[in-house]
Amino acid sequence: MPDSGPETRLGDVHRFYALMENLEERTGGKRVLATADGRVGWPERGVYFYFEPGEVRRTSGTGDRVVRVGTHALRERAGTTLWGRLSTHKGPLAGMYPNGGNHRASIFRGHVGSALIARDSWPPAVCGNWCQGSQAPASVRRAEHPLEKAVSIHIREMPFLVLAVEDPPGPVSARACIEANSIALLSNYGKLERIDTSSELWLGRHSPRPEIQESGLWNVRHVDATYDPGFLDVLQSHIASTCRIGTH
Repeated sequence: MPDSGPETRLGDVHRFYALMENLEERTGGKRVLATADGRVGWPERGVYFYFEPGEVRRTSGTGDRVVRVGTHALRERAGTTLWGRLSTHKGPLAGMYPNGGNHRASIFRGHVGSALIARDSWPPAVCGNWCQGSQAPASVRRAEHPLEKAVSIHIREMPFLVLAVEDPPGPVSARACIEANSIALLSNYGKLERIDTSSELWLGRHSPRPEIQESGLWNVRHVDATYDPGFLDVLQSHIASTCRIGTH
């Protein structure tokens, strides 16, 4: 059943954030990747909801607004775990590229880096190959390392919530439903009635992608979709069965 207008959407956004408050309480609060690691008992599979310092709700109430929704393992037989996905966004602390990362393995990192390039005028030697190809030689990775470090600094300070959804990999999973519909609900892309718009200082306003600029989300897929309000019941049922991170 599609959404039926701005009043219905505003009410659904209210309900969404009430569910986020419940999720935060049940899981023990928001985390940040700056201090998170893989040893705390993350669920094997789930959905994550990112917030961002300075980004608050302007229409639907008070509190922080969600700026990105994501999941993993949306292909049949995919083996990626929730923490594996989050750690890719975080980037390594040590190794060849300490405190950097690999934006070619994380669309989220790519989006943040592209916005930093536009805002801060990085030199071509550093950013000339950004988001080019699925792999890059060591010389390009070394040149991009300062920008990857800047991306890591930004993402690692963004609070996030995790919802356990332990269903099989695949495009019709409950995780896929929650991700796609949450994005479609929260997105302002192409909407006459804008709810919880981004602040003037939001980094995403510098993104070269209009989907990010206008939606207020670090997402591109699903921002122009119509959401199904029924997904909120699915979200609620999974929150009701989730528990504190580290007690799984």
